[in-house]
Amino acid sequence: MLPPGIEVYKQILDHLSTAVLMTDEQLRVTFMNPAAEMLLAVSRNRAMGQHLRDVFFDVIGDDAMAAIQQTLSTAHPFTKREAHLRVGVHEVSVDYTVAALLSPGMPPSLLMEMQQIDRLLRISREEAILANHQATRHLVRGVAHEIKNPLGGIRGAAQLLAKALPDSNLTEYTAIIIDEADRLRNLADRMLGPRKLPHLQAVNIHECLERIRSLVLVEAEGEINIVRDYDLSLPELRADPDQLIQAILNITGNALQALREHPNQTLPPMITLRTRAQRQFTIGSIRHRIVMRIDIIDNGPGIPSSLVERIFYPMVSGRASGTGLGLSIAQDIIHQYHGLIECDSRPGQTVFSIYLPLENGHDGR
Repeated sequence: MLPPGIEVYKQILDHLSTAVLMTDEQLRVTFMNPAAEMLLAVSRNRAMGQHLRDVFFDVIGDDAMAAIQQTLSTAHPFTKREAHLRVGVHEVSVDYTVAALLSPGMPPSLLMEMQQIDRLLRISREEAILANHQATRHLVRGVAHEIKNPLGGIRGAAQLLAKALPDSNLTEYTAIIIDEADRLRNLADRMLGPRKLPHLQAVNIHECLERIRSLVLVEAEGEINIVRDYDLSLPELRADPDQLIQAILNITGNALQALREHPNQTLPPMITLRTRAQRQFTIGSIRHRIVMRIDIIDNGPGIPSSLVERIFYPMVSGRASGTGLGLSIAQDIIHQYHGLIECDSRPGQTVFSIYLPLENGHDGR
């Protein structure tokens, strides 16, 4: 039988995974459970007696504190979804509920429940990215096949017409038709993506990155500095090295073009190739024991916020001369290995992060 008294309720709160915090009528902290200590990155002993604003930092600031104060005054609870709390130098996303506790003959107190939702938001976002990418790739491949079918007829008719023309000077026009038909066929082939089966083997990712670095340095002609930040303890993964090089080179080539077209006005143009291991990492709805993370970072102008969410869709490009296929093909290749590419961009720093699971038995199909 459980012992009577308040200690029972305190034990229950201490074992909850939901963060619970209580204050008095002056919004001074009177209780925190361990989940709240972990979420807010502050110890219970340090938080006790402090004003709520000293431990609870909603990014909207005074508006949030005013709403909490109103709950204490009116006893009307409220819930805020996807709030952003500042914890140290980081931000976390939470749902939180605030309610007033009223007892006869006692001053009112405040109860806050906070549930961190960063992982849930990430899972939802990644599942949407993967689903949209798959649907778009099916659509694009269908369109590419439909384009290629009449192109063969157009090209053949132009060749026959060139032979039947009485004036050889007129073949200039049929040559244009043939060249444009070939250009469209090459574009359709790129839209279809790689059609050969991957040649799987043990791959050292740093050998791939060194080859990419050499290629980009040659193309950059000394205009760009490429920094290496490798975790050399990373294990090999089973993949097709040519496919990985193509995927990463598509991203790095875009970074090079962005730095050339819009160089940083205060810092020398630079691309950083970084590798790290991340444990217990979720891609889509699957939690992996360990994944390899490859970051391609540039200090260029950044990608407009209106494009970041659509940057991996085919035919979407931030450059007037771009085809919008490089990133889509890269995402398609990485997805073959059950991985994912994400983008985070702001002026002065654009980061493309490639996540590849490292579990044994991964075959890249």
